[in-house]
Amino acid sequence: MSSVRARAALGATAVVALALVGAGIAVLLVLRANLTGQAGLQAEVVAREVAGQLALGVPYDGLETRDEEDHPVQVTDEEGRVVAVSKDLQAISGTGTDRVVPVRPSVTGSSGSSGSSGSSDDGDDGDGDDDSAAPGRGETDPDDADFSNGTATVDGERADYRFASVRATTPAGETLTVHAGAPLAAEQQAVGTVRDSMLTGLPVLLLVVAGVTWLVTRRALRPVEGIRREMAAITASEDLGRRVPEPDARDEIARLARTTNETLAALESSVERQRRFVADASHELRSPIASLRTQLEVAAAHPELLDLPGAVADTVRLQTLAADLLLLARLDAGERPGGTRVDLGRLVREEVARRTGDRIAVTVSVPEGERFEVTGSRGQLARVLGNLLDNAERHARGAVEVGVRAAGRGGVVVSVDDDGAGVPPGQRERIFERFVRLDDARSRDDGGAGLGLAIARDVAVRHGGTLTVGEAREGGARFELRLPGAD
Repeated sequence: MSSVRARAALGATAVVALALVGAGIAVLLVLRANLTGQAGLQAEVVAREVAGQLALGVPYDGLETRDEEDHPVQVTDEEGRVVAVSKDLQAISGTGTDRVVPVRPSVTGSSGSSGSSGSSDDGDDGDGDDDSAAPGRGETDPDDADFSNGTATVDGERADYRFASVRATTPAGETLTVHAGAPLAAEQQAVGTVRDSMLTGLPVLLLVVAGVTWLVTRRALRPVEGIRREMAAITASEDLGRRVPEPDARDEIARLARTTNETLAALESSVERQRRFVADASHELRSPIASLRTQLEVAAAHPELLDLPGAVADTVRLQTLAADLLLLARLDAGERPGGTRVDLGRLVREEVARRTGDRIAVTVSVPEGERFEVTGSRGQLARVLGNLLDNAERHARGAVEVGVRAAGRGGVVVSVDDDGAGVPPGQRERIFERFVRLDDARSRDDGGAGLGLAIARDVAVRHGGTLTVGEAREGGARFELRLPGAD
């Protein structure tokens, strides 16, 4: 099922259905238990009434029960033989015996039951007692009654009953068990009515839940559909300047729309930066290539006019520019620096010692005997130092100084100072953009393509550090490279 609305409606309906079915079953069980308990209580009352009569010595044929059609009674002796039954009782089950015909005469010598249903011999029972003579007084069992479910046929009608069994002792010392029943028709009717009502109302309620969930989900997902349509339009038009609509609410969908617009803005900025980079790179490459081609064409026609040093210079410049562009491409692709431990103090000394042809001598200020280790790529960090020193050499009047010191929390700071004109505060971030030159000193003929500082900052960021520019003590520019120390 591909629709979120359909899945949400189906899921909500299934959950509600399970909850309602569980609740319905629980209600039916509780209702049945309560009604069955009430029927059992009625049966126990009847059974105890009959047991009380037996305890008083009332003969079997003189037993009286309330509403004999609704409360059938069966009396058994210790051996499970039936000694008395209620009037019109034709069949019974669930009491331990299904006999409904008494097998013994009454305790006073009379025969039969209260309803004369299948009476036995008319004489005495051999004990010489008269029917009306009930010597002494018996007792009933005060313990809780035993309950069971069964059926009984009274006057030709068969029904389900809840039976209560109570024991009683006659004045003659005989223990009898009275089984009295209460009809379960009311319980069955009530449970059936509730069950039918639930079965009728459940589908209707589930349809209502499904419909409401569908409508609510549709309304909630309407902004998502608007976002989807706008994103599809942006993809089709390739216009990254467009934005998706943002709902007024402060829910997850509104946050999704804002995040989407932020992503589009970042993507637009990245694409624009890439386009500008490609255009600037093409422009920068065109100049040395055109110069080199011109010199080669002149040399082909007039070998004696070949400017070999100029051709070599253009080739070197072209090679350097291509290397810078390749490094920037790798940095933009997310290339991670290596995990080598690099001593920045030693790296600074080596880099300065390598620069033998500089216009201005570089002063190194690194504490002796201390190590300033960071983790990263030795080659890329050397490239950052080289670019910063190149920049200082182009702008310094007569002094360039590089120093290394420890910073807080285990960090390391490398500073490069010159005594040139410095960088105006309003331009201190712009100089780190690619192909940016602030003045004539940064001309192509002077060796700068506007990539050195951009590369230096990108490498610093990739190493978890920063590269900033400020004012030096001599009034020139101070570039500070801050890197976290090695663990």
